Amino acid sequence: LDAFDQRTVSGQRGYAMARCLVDLGLRASEVARIEFDDLNWHEGTLRIRTTKSRRVDVLPLPAPTGQAIVQYLRNTRPQTPGRALFVRHRAPIDEPVSTSIVRNTVRLAFARCGLAARYGGTHVLRHTAATRLLEAGASLKDIADILRHRCLDTSTIYAKVDLAKLAVIAAPWPGSAP
Repeated sequence: LDAFDQRTVSGQRGYAMARCLVDLGLRASEVARIEFDDLNWHEGTLRIRTTKSRRVDVLPLPAPTGQAIVQYLRNTRPQTPGRALFVRHRAPIDEPVSTSIVRNTVRLAFARCGLAARYGGTHVLRHTAATRLLEAGASLKDIADILRHRCLDTSTIYAKVDLAKLAVIAAPWPGSAP
């Protein structure tokens, strides 16, 4: 997230998109299709209408994500008649960003961090979101709900346990040498 220069137009938009990916575990296509009407500021929620499973889901909008979106809206989003949250900053500016713009924004951020060889796409940020939720004490069911997985087994692929931290607190196996 620190790879986005928030002093620039593209940096503020990129940061807000990345917050949606990291904090909510959204897919790049879902971020590209967010519209103003999907945000409920009074309830602090984001409606995801264009999901992989073709259902409508409502997710809590974390404060840092909401703050990044507000900063983008107030400071850098071009005035357009369109309802898309994230719009192009080059002609035609009234068009929503595409999934490829979301992906390229993240790829460039990985490159600025020196992580381009290790990470190339946005999907790794869904894994990051799941792992962060697990580390914060969320249940696997909660993680599945946020990532919108129907099967808990799918969520186990995303939520990775930090084995080094686990080894520190794990008790020795009964009967084994300490």
